[in-house]
Amino acid sequence: MNRESRFVRHAAAKPNPDAAEAAILGEGGRVVLSGRWTADQGSSVEKAAAQIAARTNGASILVDLSNVARLDTLGAWVLERTRGEIEASGGTLAYAGASAEHRILLGEMKLPDDGYAGKPKRGRLVGFLHDLGVRVVGAKSDMVSGLAFLGEVVTACIRVASRPSTFRGTALVNQLEQVAFRGVPIIMLISFLVGGIVAQQGIFQLQRFGAQSFVVNLIGLLILRELGVLLTSIMVAGRSGSAFTAEIGSMRMREEVDALRVMGLDPIEILIVPRILALVIGLPILAFLASLAALAGGGLTASLYGGMTIDAFLARLQAAVSFHHVAVGLIKAPFMALIIGIIATIEGFAVEGSAESLGRHVTASVVKSIFMVIVLDGLFAVFFAAIDF
Repeated sequence: MNRESRFVRHAAAKPNPDAAEAAILGEGGRVVLSGRWTADQGSSVEKAAAQIAARTNGASILVDLSNVARLDTLGAWVLERTRGEIEASGGTLAYAGASAEHRILLGEMKLPDDGYAGKPKRGRLVGFLHDLGVRVVGAKSDMVSGLAFLGEVVTACIRVASRPSTFRGTALVNQLEQVAFRGVPIIMLISFLVGGIVAQQGIFQLQRFGAQSFVVNLIGLLILRELGVLLTSIMVAGRSGSAFTAEIGSMRMREEVDALRVMGLDPIEILIVPRILALVIGLPILAFLASLAALAGGGLTASLYGGMTIDAFLARLQAAVSFHHVAVGLIKAPFMALIIGIIATIEGFAVEGSAESLGRHVTASVVKSIFMVIVLDGLFAVFFAAIDF
C-alpha cells in the first residue's frame, strides 16, 4: 500500500513537458518562452502570462518566442492581452524570434492601440434621432419594396387569368381551408366575447342617463362598421400572416424557392397568388361571421345584464343599422387581406438561412400587418365620413 502511495505521489509530481513556461532573465528585460502555448495547456499559459505581467513593473520587455513548440489563437490572444496590460501600466512589450506563423497569429490577435477611439459615443438625443432616421429610411424602403412586390403579384395574376390552365385551384382551396374555415371557431369565439364586453361597458355607462337602450345603436354601428372587420384582420394577421411568413421562410431556408426558379417555375404564381387570393376571399367571410358573433354576444349581454329582451334588441338593431353599414365593413376586408398577404409574403422571402432570421421576420410580419391594418382602417373611416357613407 505504501509503495502504491509513493508511486501515485511520484506520478502526480511529474512535470508536464508540454506546459507553457516563461523564463524571466534578470530584472525584466528579456523573457524566454517555451513549451506549448495552446488551448490544451490553458492553465499553464495563464500562469506564465501572469508571471510576465507581475514581474515586469512597467519595464520594457522583449519576449523571445524561438523556443515555443507551438502557438495557437488562445496563446496568441493571451500574449496580446498581456501586452495590453503592460502598455497600460506604462511599459512596452516586443517580440523576438517569432516564426512567420507566429507573427500572423499575433497580428490577428493584436488589440487596438490606446489611441484608437473605437465607435464614437453618441448622446441620447443624437442616438434617438439617428435610430429614428434609420427607421424612417427603413419604412420608406419597405413601402417601395411592397409596391414593387404588389406589381409582381398583379402581373402574376394577369398571367394566370390569361392562361387559366396554369391556375392552381387545389392550392387555392387548400389555402382557403387553412385561412378561413379552420379559423372560424376561434375568430367567432373571440368576437362573441368582445361584443359582450362592449355591450356591458356601454350599458354600464349609459344607464346613468337612463339611455341603456342606445347600447344597441352603439354595438350595431361599432361592430358592423369598424370592430368586426378590424378584429378579424388582426386575428388573421397573427394567425395566417405569421403562417405564410413561416412557410415561405422555411422554403427559403431549404432553398426550395431557388429550386422552383431552376425548374423554370415562377414562385409568385405557385406560392403567393393562391395565398393572397385565399385571404382576399376568406377575410370578408370571416369578418361577416365575426360581426354576427359579436352582435350575438352583445345581444346576450344586453339581455342578461341590461334587462332587454331579445325581441327588443333585434327590433332596435334593425332600426339602428342598414345594409350600407354592413357594406362598409365588407368593403374594407379585401384591402386589409391584400395588405396582410403582401407583408407576410415579403417577410417570408426576406428570410435568410437561420432560425433566428425566421423568427425575426415572422415577428416583423405580424407587427407590420397589424399596424398597417389599423392605419388602413383609419383612412377608410375618414374617407367614408367625408363622403357621408
